Amino acid sequence: MHPKARIHADPVLEDEVDQFDCLPDSLVLLILNKVEDVRSLGRCSVVSKRFFGLVPLVHDVCVKIDRVVSVDGDAEDTLNLSSPKPRNIFSHFLKLMLFTIIKPFHSMRHSNGAGRPLFPQLSQHSPAQVLRGFSHIRNLRIELPSGDVGTEEGVLLKWRAEYGSTLQSCVILGGTRVDRKPVGAEHEPSTEDNGSMPESFYTNGGLKLRVVWTISSLIAASTRHYLLRTIIKDHPALTSLVLTDADGQGTLCMGAEQLKEFRENQLSASACSNRTQVPACNMKLKYAPYLELPGGMALQGATLVAIKPSTEGSNGGHASRKETEAFISGAFDGPFKVAVKALMKRRTYLLEMNGF
Repeated sequence: MHPKARIHADPVLEDEVDQFDCLPDSLVLLILNKVEDVRSLGRCSVVSKRFFGLVPLVHDVCVKIDRVVSVDGDAEDTLNLSSPKPRNIFSHFLKLMLFTIIKPFHSMRHSNGAGRPLFPQLSQHSPAQVLRGFSHIRNLRIELPSGDVGTEEGVLLKWRAEYGSTLQSCVILGGTRVDRKPVGAEHEPSTEDNGSMPESFYTNGGLKLRVVWTISSLIAASTRHYLLRTIIKDHPALTSLVLTDADGQGTLCMGAEQLKEFRENQLSASACSNRTQVPACNMKLKYAPYLELPGGMALQGATLVAIKPSTEGSNGGHASRKETEAFISGAFDGPFKVAVKALMKRRTYLLEMNGF
């Protein structure tokens, strides 16, 4: 009978050097920048005194918001992800505000053994307060738990907006229904699809529905923009800011030039609610009754709306048009990128909208 083998750990020498301590801070910061997630960074900061000092210096941070609360801040009114999404965007934004639970930061303590929290200002867990623990953020991504605009089941609505101190560009992609096309099935072209807007589009409420989509998306974008003012003020090193949602419905983005312009100009707030005022805009609408998309998808009532402030209409040159086209074509990914490309070839209808 063979004796049982036993594994013994080598005795730890007092003068043995931890190889990780040999890594320079710049390399450790590079690794932490790849982490991005604010919860994971919070856990990293309690690993050691060294990490405690390095985590606030990271450049890339992502904050995923779990839930939102009512404006009065009552914790008992907190909404979770299982609650039904409000169908009215106007009441939705009057009722809700950004809120997140960041447990690692809440439980974080000073490494010297003191009982007080590492970031005492984070007791209410708002994104702006959580991010105050970071001093060198350059690239920030914030993800809301869901989209802002309630739609019926099967309806497609996606938007992407660029902002400085006010709206610069917005593109909206919508469809009355997204279907899975049966394998081998052929779609018979509609007799009304001659490249122009069919008469039924005006009589059956189709145009009115697109106007509702447009206004709702612009309100969602301007509300998100307004909520970012404190974060932008607290982080002067920011060069990229993206505010999106887990549903992939809407994305607000700001680059280095837009952030600079935001800081240099006074924010024009709407008088009726907590959002930025939407300027008077020119809109280009394109429509197709049916589009076949990759992956066996089909989009009915496909609509593309490109929006620019009216003040830019008179001085938009060739370069500006190229930039706008690039923004529109790159606004969405996957099959929706194909839908945008197909819609851009359709006839354009011009609309104007007053500011609100």
